[in-house]
Amino acid sequence: MLVGSLKKDPETSLRGLLPTGLTLDNYSQINGRVDLLQSLVNSGIVTGGVILGTLVLGVLAGYALARLRFRGQGSLFAVMLLVQIIPFQLLIIPIYVMIVRTYGLADSYLGMIVPFAINSTAVFIFRQFFLQLPEDLFSAARLDGAGELRILWSVALPLVRPAMLTAVLLTFIGPWNEFLWPFLVTKDADLQPLAVSLANYISNIAGRASNPYGAILAGAVVLAAPAVALFVAFQRHFTSSDLGSGVKG
Repeated sequence: MLVGSLKKDPETSLRGLLPTGLTLDNYSQINGRVDLLQSLVNSGIVTGGVILGTLVLGVLAGYALARLRFRGQGSLFAVMLLVQIIPFQLLIIPIYVMIVRTYGLADSYLGMIVPFAINSTAVFIFRQFFLQLPEDLFSAARLDGAGELRILWSVALPLVRPAMLTAVLLTFIGPWNEFLWPFLVTKDADLQPLAVSLANYISNIAGRASNPYGAILAGAVVLAAPAVALFVAFQRHFTSSDLGSGVKG
């Protein structure tokens, strides 16, 4: 994909051991037609907002399902798991009516963020990590007079950093690559995230480029690069967990 995006001529195969005739013309054409910086900023704002909402709500819900005891806890967890099998496309019409017509959030960052701010997968991840923590930690904190929020902030959160990093990566991929929902709720080009801007470029302009395939691949590389970089930077943290470090003696 990367090599194809750097080709000046529309070639489908490599000639020789190493590629030749590589150029940045395809990226220059995209940058000339699409405001990449503004689109990247829009994607960053939307993705950052979704990640923030996912972490806050996921941590609170995961802790409640793992460490608190209340009526209907098991049923609530089962319903949360069932929600994951419902495709977003099935709910898109009622969500669109609620976001656009009821709350008037069309052409706004908030309108793109809200539908994805609650992630049942993140709740499940946090719940499982909180369940692995030793009960002695929570018992000792309660004996010291700490409330549940203080226990969550001071005791539990420092020990579930791998879960937070995992949730960030899984959450990042969704809103960063999301096309359908931002396309429906944003008509202002200055607010459209990178996926929508590149899709508009590919459908309207790339076909007339000197190398249409190269232009399409260049757009794919631009969209995929941040996700790949994030994964490479943090992959060693996703499976690491030092849960026993909080207990002494």
